This record gives sequence, C-alpha cells and structure tokens, in this order.
Amino acid sequence: MYKIKTENLTALFQKIAGYQELYLPVRNAGQVNYANWSDEAEVDLNVLNTVKSPKDAFFPQSETLYACKRDGKKITIEPEQLKSQDFVIFGMRPCDLKGVEVLDKVFLADPLDTFYAARRDHGTIVAMACNEPEETCFCKVFGIDAAEPSADVATWMAGAELYWEPLTEKGEALTEMVRELLDDGSEEAVEEVKTNIRRIIAKLPYSDLSTDGWNGEALDEKFNSQLWDELYKPCLACGTCTFVCPTCQCYDIKDYDTGNGVQRYRCWDSCMYSDFTMMAHGNNRTNQMQRFRQRFMHKLVYFPANNDGMYSCVGCGRCVAKCPSSLNIVKVVKAFQNQGGEQ
Repeated sequence: MYKIKTENLTALFQKIAGYQELYLPVRNAGQVNYANWSDEAEVDLNVLNTVKSPKDAFFPQSETLYACKRDGKKITIEPEQLKSQDFVIFGMRPCDLKGVEVLDKVFLADPLDTFYAARRDHGTIVAMACNEPEETCFCKVFGIDAAEPSADVATWMAGAELYWEPLTEKGEALTEMVRELLDDGSEEAVEEVKTNIRRIIAKLPYSDLSTDGWNGEALDEKFNSQLWDELYKPCLACGTCTFVCPTCQCYDIKDYDTGNGVQRYRCWDSCMYSDFTMMAHGNNRTNQMQRFRQRFMHKLVYFPANNDGMYSCVGCGRCVAKCPSSLNIVKVVKAFQNQGGEQ
C-alpha cells in the first residue's frame, strides 16, 4: 500500500503522461468528462460520475474502421491501425469498472472485436473508490462494492492523501514507473474510508431495490406484461439514457464520402431510436413501447440469460439523473415489484 499527497497529484500526472497517454476526469464548460491530460486541464477527481462513462476509452463514440481511396480507376483499401500505444485511464469508479466487464463479454467473445481488444490490451485502469456516493447510486443492487474497486490499481482518497494499491501486473508496472513519488501507506486509513463508504451506501434510497423476478428465465412473464403500455408513454426517444450508460454497446456502421473515396466508421447507436436496425423491409420494432421494452428487457433478462446471470446494468445512476422524463431502470423495476409484473 502506498500514498501520495493530493497536492502532488499534478506531479504524478506529469510523470505518467511522460510515458503513456493519460485520460482522467476533466472539467470543461461546466461538465466533467474523461479527456486527455494536459498542463492546462482542470482535473476534477471529486466528481462522482462523469457525464459520459469512461467506456469511450475502449469503445469510442466514433471510430474509423477503414478507408477506400480512389485514384482514377484504381481503388485502394487502407485499414485503420489498431491501438498500439499504452495509455492510463485514471479515476474510474467501481460501477464503470463493472461496465467494462459487461463490454468485455460482448466485444471479447467470438468473433473478437480487434479494435476493442487492442485498447483493452494497451490500457491500464487506475480505479478510485466512491468516497461520497450519491442518492442516484444503486450499484450495491448488482453486487458492486463502491469501497473496493478491482482494477489494475485501486485508490482511495483519505483527507489530503490518495492511497494507492497495485493489483495486477499492469498495476505493478505503473507503480514502478511512479514509485519515486509514492510514500508507504497504512491500510488502517483505507479501512476507515471503506467503512464510511459502506455506511453511506446502506442509507441510499435505492440500495434496497430488489431484482427478484428479473433473470434469464423471466422472458415470457416480463415481455408480455401490460405494464409496458403505461411505462413507456413519457419516453421522448431522445436516447440520452443509452449515451450516458456505461454498458450500452449498440453501434451503427456508416460511410463518409471524402471526395476521393469513402471512410467507413462506426458510431454509437440507440435501441430507443425509430430507425435503429432499419432495413429495406422496415423495422422489427415498430412503435416506441416496443423500443422502450427492448432496452430494459436486454439489461435485465436477455443479457443475464446469455452471460451466466450477469446483468447489463451497474447501478451508476446516470439514467436516473439525466432522463428528461424521469424514466429509468429503477422506475421500471419498482413498477414490476409493486404490481407483480402483471395487470
């Protein structure tokens, strides 16, 4: 266990950035999101949830796959290079760590997504425990311990010091790189922080949310419930929930005409949009109720059915905080809990 004074964190960031790319929460125009570190960056490690999750580091919102270039009658295809530079993502919260585990189930399964795999291979995650969980948090419901981040390096903020514990080979390598800036730390100080975090978690309003009845076996009961006919009505189909979610993995593939060729790229998409997976024959989900139902059935039924019971929700609370119509997974689960899933 090591520690570093918070006043020396800039020196730590400079040291890491001297060897690898460094991404961490940066405040810009009043919002905090993960961005590349620079001397001018306004780093904010106190914010609990960035607006977008840090999944962007492994599954970018937009990325080029390959380019086709035309020179007269000659056409060449240039594949985009895979990530080859090591990088560190600093300050990831336990819920977002779990989100990466969910993405791993999708993109590292056969057939392997080489773009995602390259980023995972070259990325080192420095996680941070949640000192002050917020009312919108419910990670405990999905078995996540906000006091015990499991990453390459785990960190805890205690007063004016950041405690640092390497947990993997990547974590040990990063620790060795910055060892001259670290002092020996006491585990007792960290245990006190953990106890306080768990005490807060136990008092949060959604910590007792029950997922009873939601699993891979609940397909017919939940899918055919008439509750969906009422729940979906305030939905604006804006897609905000999917774009802030750390586990949503839907994407579209599009072509961009550069004038002398085409760039093929992929970008995040949303199952809440009416043109999602639209084909020549139309769409298999023709109304917003069906699209709304799809989102929550995937999180709570379809995904666990195919991934050994793992839910595709991590209780980060972003959808609770950001939905303009106050629709979110908590509201859906409570509606079924209160009425048994049937009307």
